[in-house]
Amino acid sequence: MENVQKEAGQDRSWVNRWLNGIESVGNKLPDPSMLFLISMVVVWVLSLIMSGMSFSDIDPRSGSPIQIVNLLSGTALTTFLSQMVTIFTSFAPLGVVLVAMLGVGVADEAGYFNTSIKIMLGWTPKALMTPMVVLVGLLSHSAIDAGYVLVIPLGGIIFYAVGRHPVAGIAAAFAGVSGGFSANPLPGALDPLLQGFTQPAAQILDAAVQVNPLGNYFFTSISSILIIALGWFITDKIVEPRLNRTSPIDADSEKGPDMDKVSIKERKAFWWATLVMVAGLVILAMTMLPVNSPFRDENGSLNSFSAPIMHSIVPLIFLLFLIPGVVYGFVVGKYTTSKDMVDAMTKSMSGMSYYIVMAFFCSLFVYAFGQSNIGALLALKGASLLKALAFPGGVTIVGIIFLTAFVNLFVGSASAKWALLAPIFVPMLMQVGISPELTQAAYRVGDSSSNIITPLMPYFPLVVVYCQRYVRKTGIGTLTSFMLPYSVTFIVVWSLFLLLYWAIGIPLGLGASYVYPPM
Repeated sequence: MENVQKEAGQDRSWVNRWLNGIESVGNKLPDPSMLFLISMVVVWVLSLIMSGMSFSDIDPRSGSPIQIVNLLSGTALTTFLSQMVTIFTSFAPLGVVLVAMLGVGVADEAGYFNTSIKIMLGWTPKALMTPMVVLVGLLSHSAIDAGYVLVIPLGGIIFYAVGRHPVAGIAAAFAGVSGGFSANPLPGALDPLLQGFTQPAAQILDAAVQVNPLGNYFFTSISSILIIALGWFITDKIVEPRLNRTSPIDADSEKGPDMDKVSIKERKAFWWATLVMVAGLVILAMTMLPVNSPFRDENGSLNSFSAPIMHSIVPLIFLLFLIPGVVYGFVVGKYTTSKDMVDAMTKSMSGMSYYIVMAFFCSLFVYAFGQSNIGALLALKGASLLKALAFPGGVTIVGIIFLTAFVNLFVGSASAKWALLAPIFVPMLMQVGISPELTQAAYRVGDSSSNIITPLMPYFPLVVVYCQRYVRKTGIGTLTSFMLPYSVTFIVVWSLFLLLYWAIGIPLGLGASYVYPPM
């Protein structure tokens, strides 16, 4: 009775009332597919109204005043209709998800993941499951978007397997994969991608400036410790207790793996499949080592965004799970013919039908928002306001972080936002003595922290689908309310961490400085 009263008291706390209110309002929103459709129509109407207005803000991409494009003109509408199929099929997350899931589906249906999880759980203390899931989410950044299609659903499976709420596992993995997007102990494709915008922006003011692709590496790698600790605390102390009170698991939901003892045949199949996977990784590493490796870019780099290896991550994930999945399936007796593998792929695709529908409408909205220039105008207006306020250095850095987080709610692509903001932020802060590397670090904190609370992020609907496997009532508002504690905590604590890091003077990365010009 005392525990019931205690939980009731907790539900009456202002934090829970606030989160419950967000969930209630958010779940009254239309289905995600219709939300994207409605948003696209709103963008169309706004583009018509605003296309006749003049703006003094200079578009850094063209050097001319920004102009809103009327998407309801005859030319724009016919272009939209003629390109609709291409807009959908070229939507980047769609191909990433479907190709990766084909390979993952074969391994999953064979039982390779279930056995792997059972063996892994035998090695990992239950108390360390949360930080382990967040860490794996952080490490997945090196594989670009693989974390969204592999790590996040596995977070739910792992938690379910040890008797914890599976949606809490999904939330912890989502926090690591997306909320901690710029915290990674390993270099990733994002480092050279952002540097490619930072250096030209700095050269607007000083043509001699050079920015190292790993100019933020020390900061982002140390930040991974902070994100793991925060994700661990928020999951175990805030999110999972609330899930247990408000979101019971559906009785007929997808179950986690059978946690009976691993049979001799399963263990044998697991080690053969894993040996094949390790052999594949070794072969891959050996092909990348030579200086003339075809996986390197023209300058011999493996971690630049133009390096072929960075564009081969998803196909490699497909192969590195397909082949071990096939090996496991044949050894354990799950697969006996090639049709069994095709059936496994078919089953994995049938589970993605809802996401494909959402991706169709999402792709059309993202196209309209980009073509209209409304998102660019929002970014430029916010940056101009921040410049006019002329705050001290530390306050300005925090302002950059929060402005980036706000813009991220409307423009999801990290590269698209930085392409717009870097030519304004970087030269502007250089004029007050702040280095391009520090400005880029501030951008990365803001960009990461709000990824997990915007339904317009392309993978957000997919995470909703993952949650619905266990709690069918999960909607956009439900997921947002679960992820908001992560987002708010990340942006506040991570911002303070950056300021402290700056005050101590720990190097940001290779060849990086805090001040301009470098001392």
